Amino acid sequence: MIFGFGESSVDEVLVVPELPRAGASKLPVSSSSTRYGGQVATCMAACAALGMPAAYLGPVGDDEHGRALLDVLRTRGVDVSRTIVRPAPTRRAVIMVEETTGDRLVFWERDPGLDVPVEELPPGFLDVATILHVDAVDERASMHLAALARAQGRTVTCDIDRVTPQAWEFLANVTHPILASGLPSALTRIDDVRTSLSTMRTRHAGVLCVTLGDRGAAALVGDDYVEVPAFTVRAVDTTGAGDVFRAGFILGLVKAWPIEETLRFANAAAAASCTRAGAIDGVPPLEDVWALIHSLGSP
Repeated sequence: MIFGFGESSVDEVLVVPELPRAGASKLPVSSSSTRYGGQVATCMAACAALGMPAAYLGPVGDDEHGRALLDVLRTRGVDVSRTIVRPAPTRRAVIMVEETTGDRLVFWERDPGLDVPVEELPPGFLDVATILHVDAVDERASMHLAALARAQGRTVTCDIDRVTPQAWEFLANVTHPILASGLPSALTRIDDVRTSLSTMRTRHAGVLCVTLGDRGAAALVGDDYVEVPAFTVRAVDTTGAGDVFRAGFILGLVKAWPIEETLRFANAAAAASCTRAGAIDGVPPLEDVWALIHSLGSP
């Protein structure tokens, strides 16, 4: 069972002709919709879509949007029976999507009441987990769960997109860090991706992965650097692509694929998600990912 602890969100999506540029004061909206996402919730929906048993642990707000989000996850086949519901509004995001490129700009707000006190984490929370996936939004609780999972011999993956004072301590308990583009450079102050990952190797012995946006993804396995290019698709909405990538990477871990195959599949999953609107709504079924790989071949 893949367990995910971290962000979920209600997303107000605005499709616009172009993203705001310097000096712009008014923009027309081509269409709008309310959707659901959040990086860990979307990743768990993607894990389920790729054929893996997945559970979302939360946190989620105790409001109408929180209940609707859990309904969406249930519909997607995600186990929400262990989800922690907090007395706070569900995280909210306004996402502007450029209709010609699928690029997006995210504005978000999160009530501190969504943070989970470590002492309120239920005992035996991870008893049936094989892999734990965490983000660094509720950093203290995520670090606690990651340390517990690793001590129990479980695989731990992550979604980290910012550097905090606890970043290295956080990563020490993640067996397979999956970092957002720019994070290795921010952690090491080295611009070159390969060199920055090699520098990280002095403090972390595991597989180090970084997403590279439209360049694909890279990983350092031991001292071997592997970079796999992205698949080229016509993007409708890039929201959630990184979350779906992580689900694809997790499937590679479950299947014990070589790192090149894992990155290639994860890139294809992310690309397939970009052809669909929304975060959770944009999660592709497994057959669509394989169809993309077979139709385009090696990127």
